Amino acid sequence: MTPQELYTQVKRGAIAPVYLFLGQESYQRTICRQALLEAVLPPDAREDGFIRHDLDEISLAEVLDDANSFSLFAPTRLIWVTGCEVALPRGKAISSDEDSGGDEAPLKAYVKSPAPGVTLVFQASRYDFEGEDKTKLERVKKFYGCIPAQVEFHRYTPQAAQTLATKLATAAGIKIGHAEIEYLVEALGGDAARISVEIEKLRLFRGEGGVISEDDITSMVPDARDTTIFALVAAVGRGDRQTSFSLLDTLVKEGEYLPLALSFLGTQFRHAYVAQEAGLRNASQIQAHFSKQGIPMWKARAEQVAQTASAFPIKRIAGAIRLIAKADRELRDTNPDDRVVMEEFILNLTAKN
Repeated sequence: MTPQELYTQVKRGAIAPVYLFLGQESYQRTICRQALLEAVLPPDAREDGFIRHDLDEISLAEVLDDANSFSLFAPTRLIWVTGCEVALPRGKAISSDEDSGGDEAPLKAYVKSPAPGVTLVFQASRYDFEGEDKTKLERVKKFYGCIPAQVEFHRYTPQAAQTLATKLATAAGIKIGHAEIEYLVEALGGDAARISVEIEKLRLFRGEGGVISEDDITSMVPDARDTTIFALVAAVGRGDRQTSFSLLDTLVKEGEYLPLALSFLGTQFRHAYVAQEAGLRNASQIQAHFSKQGIPMWKARAEQVAQTASAFPIKRIAGAIRLIAKADRELRDTNPDDRVVMEEFILNLTAKN
């Protein structure tokens, strides 16, 4: 089920005895946890009734024993279990046999006959739904497959993250334009939890009714200065040597870590190479292509990739990737002059053939 479906059920009082929370998205998970806490335990019962366990520290069997144990001081309990990936068997496939033994057998028995007055939540948040984590998460789902109430916390899409940021800004009583919303969301990588925190910081900074500018976001929001690196990426991608050197100077003055800038450049050109090979002609196609591959791609970034792909023929992109690898090796040398290395890289990359 989705977090919204769970939230709706909990508000109606339909609470399952056992839940499995899957995925890394923490903003919606926090909302659902608070809804469960309010529905299961009155405020004066939370000190004794809200129990936390970590499977990095105790076993699954001990958690189930605790759930089955009657508590004189807390007849109603919400038991929250993290680190649930630890319980998976190592070096062998997870058996689907009901009588196979192992940790999953006691869990199946508990789910069939849960303890009265106990709501048990297993949180598996180490793995994501895309990329290399996908197979690992499938193993987690299979191990805990006996739990019917499974809630999947997927990361926000770029559009959903911008919609959330707009709603949070409105609720906070501050005014942020569409371009500034996009800038904020991109700077924070679409992380909903961080967006919520930074919106509140901007509210405190400007006050209710305040208008938030791009400069405010740059000043107040961690990682927003990384957009200067994205600007350097775009300038190099256009072959704009003068702007590239100016932006490099800005990064140096701000004390940015230049190997990070090179890493962003490498990612940009690799994406541009993929875009050319796949025959992607515009930013919309690029965004859709990478999103299908499970690679976060914001509209502004897709436009930069499209710009780079159109500015360089594929042979020059391949050459740029080789130059990046060379600069990366030089930055790893003993006591390198990072600025000199980056200046030489920009000179070579923006040279006219």
